[in-house]
Amino acid sequence: MFIQTETTPNDDSLKFIPGMPVMGEGGSAEFLDTRSSLASPLAIRLMGIQGVSTVFYGPDFITVSKDSENPWPIVKPEIYSILMEHFSSGQPLFRSAEDREQAGPQDTRILDTDSETVAMIKELLETRVRPAIMEDGGDIEYREFDEPSGLVKVKLKGSCRGCDSSTVTLKTGIERMLMHYIPEVRGVEQVNRWLFSFPNSGNHTFSVDIGPRGRNSPQ
Repeated sequence: MFIQTETTPNDDSLKFIPGMPVMGEGGSAEFLDTRSSLASPLAIRLMGIQGVSTVFYGPDFITVSKDSENPWPIVKPEIYSILMEHFSSGQPLFRSAEDREQAGPQDTRILDTDSETVAMIKELLETRVRPAIMEDGGDIEYREFDEPSGLVKVKLKGSCRGCDSSTVTLKTGIERMLMHYIPEVRGVEQVNRWLFSFPNSGNHTFSVDIGPRGRNSPQ
């Protein structure tokens, strides 16, 4: 078994690709502490490595983030060892089907109670934004749409969490796209951090084909 690694826009996050499905198509789960990791035997072992701060499962990859005090040459071999052992043994990723269901994203599921605007926001995030962000080892979570102000509130996860250059560039792409297709949207706000229009910076790039359309949803 060969596990590939890819760098991400965040120097303290690495993307590990085991060559087989992790969460499966469109799936993701994030573990920010030991308590949340109890649902997954693999996550609890990875979180036990000195310096590891978060673990993120994507469809076919795992992003591990660490603190700045522990260098990758020391942390990475331990991660490799645990991943190799887990995927070679065929152990389940979660302790139960219920744990897996609860860990997966529910944020872009369109509900009967959603307004037309919210439904379109969720569709665009799911079909256009989420796949692009996952390429860089992260994910985006829809939180809410504030109708009076026109602000869409989102949360960045995985390698995108705490990465300033990623945050600025992602916001620019996401906001441009949502405002292009949905006139009711006037801006994008990241939970716990305000984001307004800034020029692109850093090495992270994110592009969305907004096309010549107006309000109609992309096909």
